[in-house]
Amino acid sequence: MENTKIQVKDFDKITEKPAKKANGWLMLFVNILFFAAAASSIAVGAIFAEETNGATLALIGVAILFIISGGIFSNGFKLVQPNEAYVLTLFGKYYGTIKQDGFFWVNPFCAAVNPARGMAVGIARKISLKAMTLNNDKQKVNDEEGNPIEISVVVIWRITNTARAVFNVENYMAYLSTQCDAAIRQVARQYPYDVSDNGDEKSLRGSAQEIAEVLREELQERCELAGIEVLEARISHLAYAPEIAAAMLQRQQASAIIAARQKIVEGAVSMVQMALNKLSEEEIVELDDERKAQMVSNLLVVLCGNRDAQPVVGTGSIY
Repeated sequence: MENTKIQVKDFDKITEKPAKKANGWLMLFVNILFFAAAASSIAVGAIFAEETNGATLALIGVAILFIISGGIFSNGFKLVQPNEAYVLTLFGKYYGTIKQDGFFWVNPFCAAVNPARGMAVGIARKISLKAMTLNNDKQKVNDEEGNPIEISVVVIWRITNTARAVFNVENYMAYLSTQCDAAIRQVARQYPYDVSDNGDEKSLRGSAQEIAEVLREELQERCELAGIEVLEARISHLAYAPEIAAAMLQRQQASAIIAARQKIVEGAVSMVQMALNKLSEEEIVELDDERKAQMVSNLLVVLCGNRDAQPVVGTGSIY
């Protein structure tokens, strides 16, 4: 825990800050004036083209200058949707982040940065602040008892610090996926796949809520560096590895059979005891110890047998 905090502190030299921006509609009007001035210069130059060649060339040069300025000026317009952001750099230095939704104008030489989008341009350079889902692939790990298991998780996450997400890691989406694999291995080795015989410990299969919280905390600690908040992390697939699945299935079946037999025997003994007590209380018949033992044996066979009993009825005297 302490090492992770030190690493975050070392990397956190660039802190998130709002970018300087202006109202986009006002600057759009100014940009239209640039192109209007360029069109006017060209029109005036055409009118005086036959009279003064020097003035015409000057007006054409001014028009070209206005067109180039308007084109550069247009590069500063940014349209931000809700839960989206632009991370801007100016000549290699962090300029600021635009998180507020609306239409804005910034320094036209600013460049939007989003390493997760690669070489994409335009709106693809936006960073989404919405809650997103990562469905990690299945991977084979060992549980606390050393059994190979297959496990995968679903992570719901979002970006809370855009500066960390862009400048502290190479690709925040790939970073999250890699750390998710590492967190799964770390958590899986601390718990068994299923509860032991005493049943007093947590397991991957039986303690889903507790394991999900432990996994979320483990992943959040690792993703703090990238400015990512892990909202939820849950196991989506959990199974024994194919090489031991058949043996473990037989083990589970045996445990289930033993538990069922135990319940059957407990119920049968209770029923036999109830039958003997009822016969004694109602004074229907008096049985000696030998006959009681024989009756108990017969009832247990009938009640505990796997198949329906087919009793043989004697018509002679019991003695």
